[in-house]
Amino acid sequence: MGFFAPRLDRIKHSPSNSATQRVRELRAQGRDIVGLTMGEPDFETPANVKQAVIAAMKRNETRYTTVDGITELKDAVRLKFRRENRLDYAQDQIIAGTGSKQLVFNAMMSTLSAGDEVIIPAPYWVSYLDMALVADGTPVAVECGPEYGFKLTPERLEAAITPKTKWLLLNSPCNPTGAVYTRAELKALAEVLLRHPQVWVLSDDIYEHLLFDGAEFATIAEVEPALYERTLTVNGVSKAYAMTGWRLGYAGGPKALVRNMAKLQSQSTSNPSSISQWAAVEALTGPQEFLRERAASFQQRRDLVLGMLQKAPGLQCAKPQGAFYVFPDCAGTLGKKTPQGKVLATEQDFTLYLLDEGVAVIQGEAYGLMPYFRISIASSAEDLAEACRRIQRATAALK
Repeated sequence: MGFFAPRLDRIKHSPSNSATQRVRELRAQGRDIVGLTMGEPDFETPANVKQAVIAAMKRNETRYTTVDGITELKDAVRLKFRRENRLDYAQDQIIAGTGSKQLVFNAMMSTLSAGDEVIIPAPYWVSYLDMALVADGTPVAVECGPEYGFKLTPERLEAAITPKTKWLLLNSPCNPTGAVYTRAELKALAEVLLRHPQVWVLSDDIYEHLLFDGAEFATIAEVEPALYERTLTVNGVSKAYAMTGWRLGYAGGPKALVRNMAKLQSQSTSNPSSISQWAAVEALTGPQEFLRERAASFQQRRDLVLGMLQKAPGLQCAKPQGAFYVFPDCAGTLGKKTPQGKVLATEQDFTLYLLDEGVAVIQGEAYGLMPYFRISIASSAEDLAEACRRIQRATAALK
């Protein structure tokens, strides 16, 4: 018997983190690489948040806190949920964690037993499957290709549900496709779920404020109040407020679930950083007007990238409605030969070819759909334009 636990064999390193680390290594070697792998806004954390944190440190708010978050943060989260999502949670229905990622992990670890199934629409965020696997669950990936708008349909949800189904994971706007579920689409999914009371919903709303073309945000516990008691609504400050390094996520849900997630957290990380909690209080209660401005900036970058990719032979790309990614189809490049004589047999061959040409992206296999690749548009317009020029040259050179 080996030293390391067999559960580690079920999972892999995060592909996005690994790709970003590879970019750092290549740059350290002197390579000119435009890195489009990281889902991290290039904006600064708002100045009012930084100032609030300095004030908190001066007040010596630097000690251990309650495991699941300080009262002030829970109140700020409750206010946010009422203000923006028309969801009413009590203090003991709110939990804060070290990023929204930890809260998804806590939920899986707190509820899954061997054989329990988790329905995950594909394409999906890279960590969903692995978190279900490490918690002894069985991920059930349901392919939702472009013919479905990269979204789960009621019919496909119904077909995927079994007596062993415990969770449905929903992410809207979606990483990696930018697909956004409408209120009507969520209502249709809810009608299926109401027929299956054993199925709970984890709604990952982390990209809530990054919407394009006038798209409206909706979350399933608001759309269908009958699902309120079996929905965990997860969010955080990383994406909208450009606070990725602060590692602060929050969630609202049924008391028993939140209590058990906090119990697990008490024996792992304990409380999230006290300073990050005060930062989140200010982020959620302070000025919000800049959120629209930043979303508009990402929409402009999306349009720039889509326009330039249309001129790249062999690529096709749907228009995202939110988040800050585009997810092009590279099927038209496969089977072709590079100037160096290598045949591109797979999407991995294609993404490695782009890396040779100075552009780092992530292959679609990591997100459960091939042959695609993900581009993060959370970079400057100059970097995005240069990356797209390199992609145009690389695809035009294929024979």
